[in-house]
Amino acid sequence: MSDRGASALSLPADWPTNPDPILALNRMGSFDWDLDSGLFHMDARAHEIFDMPPEEYDGRPESLSARVPPSEAIRLDALVAQAIKDGSENYGAYFRVRRRDGSLCWTHTQGYIRRDGTGRPRRIIGIVRDATEELKDLAVRRDDAARDGALREQTNVVQLTTAALAHARTVRDVIDVLKDTHGLTHLGATSLVMGLVEAGRVRLIAEGPEGSFVPGTLVSRIDEPYPMSEVVRTLTPRFIESPDEFAAGYPVLWPHITDLKITSAAYLPLIVQARPIGAMGLLYGDRRGFTPEERNILVALGSSIAQSLQRAMFYEQEKDIAQGLQQAMLPRTIPSVPGADVAVRYRAATIGGSLGRDIGGDWYDLIPLPGGAPSGGGRVGAVIGDVQGHDTHAAAVMGQLRIVLRAYAAEGHTPAAVMARASVFLDELDTDRFATCLYAEADLSTGVVQVVRAGHIDPLVRDTDGTCRRVPVPGGLPLGLSAEFGSLDYPVTTLELDPGHTLLLLTDGLVEQPGADLDDGLRALTALVAAGPGDVRALADRLIEVAEERGGDDDVALLLLRRRGAETPRPGGRLQQHVAPGDPAALTGARHMIRAAVRAWGARDRADEIELVADELITNALMHTEGAAIVTVRVLNGAAPVLRVEVEDSSSALPRRREAGESGVSGRGLLLVDLLGDGWGVEARGSGKSVWCEFAVERRT
Repeated sequence: MSDRGASALSLPADWPTNPDPILALNRMGSFDWDLDSGLFHMDARAHEIFDMPPEEYDGRPESLSARVPPSEAIRLDALVAQAIKDGSENYGAYFRVRRRDGSLCWTHTQGYIRRDGTGRPRRIIGIVRDATEELKDLAVRRDDAARDGALREQTNVVQLTTAALAHARTVRDVIDVLKDTHGLTHLGATSLVMGLVEAGRVRLIAEGPEGSFVPGTLVSRIDEPYPMSEVVRTLTPRFIESPDEFAAGYPVLWPHITDLKITSAAYLPLIVQARPIGAMGLLYGDRRGFTPEERNILVALGSSIAQSLQRAMFYEQEKDIAQGLQQAMLPRTIPSVPGADVAVRYRAATIGGSLGRDIGGDWYDLIPLPGGAPSGGGRVGAVIGDVQGHDTHAAAVMGQLRIVLRAYAAEGHTPAAVMARASVFLDELDTDRFATCLYAEADLSTGVVQVVRAGHIDPLVRDTDGTCRRVPVPGGLPLGLSAEFGSLDYPVTTLELDPGHTLLLLTDGLVEQPGADLDDGLRALTALVAAGPGDVRALADRLIEVAEERGGDDDVALLLLRRRGAETPRPGGRLQQHVAPGDPAALTGARHMIRAAVRAWGARDRADEIELVADELITNALMHTEGAAIVTVRVLNGAAPVLRVEVEDSSSALPRRREAGESGVSGRGLLLVDLLGDGWGVEARGSGKSVWCEFAVERRT
């Protein structure tokens, strides 16, 4: 046994060859616990306290089980494990040791946890001492069984309460932990009072049983004759051991609480970094006096509560700042858009235990655009985006990016140009963040929507019958990254939003879940949208409710845009034909299509004007640009039906009015369009443009 023990006990280089004289004088032993090897080294005095001769000890903590009862060993193991987990530097505990003659004696230990540069615990060094004399008074006042049970119960309450406080995020959470049935009432307290120091006063934030509030104590000065004011003023606990002592010490307060039948009380200052942040009072109705151990336990618990309160106060302050910043960065109001119903929602993430992280870079925006058709229904830009990160910096970057996107869109840039310019701006900003974004430019009079995507998830479209589908949109790199890598090409996807259809733009917090595939999340979302209410506001509320129920560590932004229109859209209200250059048959076919559509849609009286204007637009597109033209004829249903002719080409050069040449041919095209149409204009379409002209027509009966 001795040989084996000697080989196992290879002490560390800094282990003292002689015990500390001060420890020896105080009859204390020391130990060094190597957490890597598991060896538990003790000096000679520690061997005496455990009644374990060195030759019988092999250096393993398990070998002390013959001296430490199982219930005590379990409690000590839990205490040390919790201290390591919480990042504590030290711990202390009383426990019993069974000596060779079978008698139990009280022992006290204190340990200091040493960690390496990464925070990993490597060693625990500490002391053990015989606490029999120290606890003799307690043994006299209570029998052994009651004493052991009470100490274990109090220790367990401290451990449970401290562990619960570690999860408290707000001041209300701290109070709820203390009032919980597993909280301080297990220490025998009848009720709890607590106050916070604010501007030289103590403000009551929690009071005892219902109906026990004392008038005039909601806010009290620190110099007033109240126990909480006193402990804040003196930074010293106040233990009141009898009703007579209470009445004599606080004659102003005592008459108001005599009905509570209080027999003793403990008032503790809540101190953090030598500064009082508040005070706590425990009121008892069935006890008198406090033992030294009970006082020590309560003081230690008060220190833990003070730390939790300060953490909660910091959290609430940062949360207020973060929420204020978030609200300032998002649009205060959403403009009314002719021809559309719009709903927007934002839900902040909830990340437990992290101050200021209930904020992120998700945002939405709705931008009225110039150049809308006068026949009802405006042009609008819809934006959804997500800046990397969950902090105030992400929110600040989001605010700047939102303003820039809004400015570029309002200037009339094409969707692809808006996205490319925003990426360059973010790359030149003093930040290392990038952002995903989706920008949709919608003409609500025609239902044409041009979409560009920068690393963001695809939009959804819900039809009038409730079915919902994902719309695949080719995309580019996220904003900031595309500029950094010189890849600023953003393809434009054009889709049709018919009357009654709803466009849904969202951030990934609504679909992503840990361990789940994004495509599965999108499929689940489309099913949820299909089953949801038809009203966009009610649907948005439903989606946010689901996000709240599910929780998650990412914020959510949502924008829904529903195009208004007639209850029963005119069937066959849109025709389209591709006309290639040098293809007379295709040009003839387009003219026939226009003539048939004009007559079928009740515009026979204006057939010649419409055909002439359409022919001019097609001819100009083929003569003055390179590539084909796409001709579209549609009916816009509204209070006054309108027939619209659009000719789209691949050139970004805008048409100009000119005086007719000497031959009277060149330059007459736009003059005819302006003279014969009821309104005309030019719209950007990806890398090209669309020239349109509208004609008011009679509604068919």
